[in-house]
Amino acid sequence: MSSTQALRRPRGGRMLAGVVAGLADRFGMDRTLARVIYVVVSIISAAFPGLLVYLLCWFIIPEGD
Repeated sequence: MSSTQALRRPRGGRMLAGVVAGLADRFGMDRTLARVIYVVVSIISAAFPGLLVYLLCWFIIPEGD
């Protein structure tokens, strides 16, 4: 994928809202690895900031075509 691709939440292949899948696609990462990293970082940071960031990104990042 191109590094100039816009950040979008995919309609397919997402678990909840597609936030982490969209970030993984944007930065050329494996979606599963990105999800694991996100969950681990959220747990280490007492989960609340990770959940809050996810919810904010859900409303800020537009859905893809």
